[in-house]
Amino acid sequence: MERETHAVYVISVAAEIAGVHPQTLRIYERRGLLQPARTSGGNRRYSNADIRRLQRIAELANTGMNLEGIRQVFELESEVIRLRHEVEQLRTEVTSLARHQRESNELVPLHQAITLFGRTPSIFKDKR
Repeated sequence: MERETHAVYVISVAAEIAGVHPQTLRIYERRGLLQPARTSGGNRRYSNADIRRLQRIAELANTGMNLEGIRQVFELESEVIRLRHEVEQLRTEVTSLARHQRESNELVPLHQAITLFGRTPSIFKDKR
């Protein structure tokens, strides 16, 4: 995973790999579509993950989507990933709770009361 996110490409190389002009990468960054790493001197460095993101931007743009639409698609895709992770955590938790319940053979508590023959149980008495 580190190899995918390790930023090694300078802007000209990243632009060439992605098939776009370096200025396009700057525009994408200003629009919030891309966030390259920076060196201590402030130079941009791009990772393999950034290159894949650039290819995804090009793919969406080729369908006629504008940059704001692409940004929203990325936000929604990120939210879907977050929600899938949350659902998986909840499934794991529910499975664990169900397993614990089966293993402990817990019974549902039952309220018991003694009623003498001929008397109305207190639960049926009017409580006004």
